[in-house]
Amino acid sequence: MPPRRASTKGFKRTASLLTGRIRAASESRGFAQSRLLTQWTEIMGQDIAAVSRPVEVSYGRGGMGATLTLLTTGANAPMLEMQKEQMRAKVNAVYGYNAIARVRITQTAATGFAEGRVAFEPAKPAEKEAVTDPHIRQKAADTASPVRDAGLRDALARLGENILNKTNR
Repeated sequence: MPPRRASTKGFKRTASLLTGRIRAASESRGFAQSRLLTQWTEIMGQDIAAVSRPVEVSYGRGGMGATLTLLTTGANAPMLEMQKEQMRAKVNAVYGYNAIARVRITQTAATGFAEGRVAFEPAKPAEKEAVTDPHIRQKAADTASPVRDAGLRDALARLGENILNKTNR
């Protein structure tokens, strides 16, 4: 039996099958460029991509440009609202022409109100609390000791401790 010849044609066929299905799925939501979905972070940048997702591109009847709908949480909507023109310019750079005329920001989930739990980027792990040197803690407490109000004295001691910890790193 002759040895089997190595080839990558099987992988090319699989990739071509997936490309068609991905294109069909993205075009069903109006995305002519699937790169807009798959490379959202590279297109928009880390800050905007962490708080938003493209949901739909809808084309008007007059054909005077499309509307890109972005999904975000309520607290981030005003920030995105102020950056609409920059976002529109970045998206149009992907298309290569002025395909997007408007950017609409929505705060509801694309799946509906019942399933409306929007999860964007995973939260960064909380930093471990720095182990405080007892000498620094005592120095901060001594500095704040002349203050008569106990709540204010404790707050000033914590503030002093944080400042001394940061300067000693």
